[in-house]
Amino acid sequence: MTPLARAQAGSVVAFATNGLLAATFISRIPALREGLGLSNSAVGLMLLAMGIGSVSALPLAGGLVMRWGAAQVVRRCAVLCAVALCLVAVSGTWLGQVWLVALFLVAYGVGYGVWDVAMNVEGAAVERRGGKTLMPQLHAMWSVGTVLGGLLGIALVGTVSTVWHIAGVAAVALAVCWWGTAGFLPAEVPPDGHSPRRELIAAWRSPHTLLLGLMVLAFAAAEGSANDWVSLAMIDGYDVSHRVGVACYAAFVLCMSIARFAGAKVIDRVGRQPVLVTSAGLAGAGIILAVLAGSFELALVGIALWGFGAALGFPLGISIAADDESRAAARVSVVSTLAYGAFLGFPPILGAVGDQVGTLRALLVVAVLMLPAAALAVTVARRRTPP
Repeated sequence: MTPLARAQAGSVVAFATNGLLAATFISRIPALREGLGLSNSAVGLMLLAMGIGSVSALPLAGGLVMRWGAAQVVRRCAVLCAVALCLVAVSGTWLGQVWLVALFLVAYGVGYGVWDVAMNVEGAAVERRGGKTLMPQLHAMWSVGTVLGGLLGIALVGTVSTVWHIAGVAAVALAVCWWGTAGFLPAEVPPDGHSPRRELIAAWRSPHTLLLGLMVLAFAAAEGSANDWVSLAMIDGYDVSHRVGVACYAAFVLCMSIARFAGAKVIDRVGRQPVLVTSAGLAGAGIILAVLAGSFELALVGIALWGFGAALGFPLGISIAADDESRAAARVSVVSTLAYGAFLGFPPILGAVGDQVGTLRALLVVAVLMLPAAALAVTVARRRTPP
């Protein structure tokens, strides 16, 4: 196996294990809620701690990658995530302390966010040197990891305790991730004058990077709003059962995963800009159809279009941010920070709008965001620098 192939395999492992750990924790949230005696709103506040940890650490992630290299950052973050989730399980089940759970979720959020930036920087480097689009497939492998974690959760809930479930998966994920990162590309020595602090400041001052971050923010809002609201929107808007509402979310994730696996060849054939503009159009049209269809069957078609449209904006934005290898870590850090701001901020915004106009119609806010997303795509999408 060539060094580039080993690096690609290591990137696949990093994305998949990150998703596996996230889904393992999610599968145990009901048990933690029951064990701690929390209301749904209290669970939401508890989970907010994880988002705060991620968003607060993301601006520093680029500097850490520049200083230590992607492999070391992913390894250290994998250790932090594994230990933090084990302590979350112990605090929530054996100790019954909500404040400890929140504290360790902040630590998990820090590890998760920095790990995300580091593996995206590595994946973009492999993509750039290979000369073929890879990032959408890597993001699809994250989804594969979440599916595996969810299936394991279904199998183990009720038969294995929360602590031993999370500890066992964390140990396996850590070992596999440690093995995978051994194949990462050698860490690049920054050129003279490219200190981490200086590069981060320059990235935050770069109009192109900020516009790119805003585009990715819009696509992240399209993806995140479906994760949080599509099930409830279908239940409230079309009076379907809870089981059918969850199936609608599953359909969205399936369409998004298909687009990510298949999108690489399309991007290489027609270019980034047409794909991003088309994606924004599909996502906007899909959301509008899902909201205004009038029948559940047409709304389901809208959800499928929404999934196809939302799939490629985030990974393509990361690829564009990493075009300049010497500045990739800092720029990916900035773009990721803005994108995760959407994941964190849009759920409560849509909830507030939904209280006024209804859960389903609140999604039209996201459809409006696809207009500036398409316009920004025309501005920021560039051809890949030859390897």
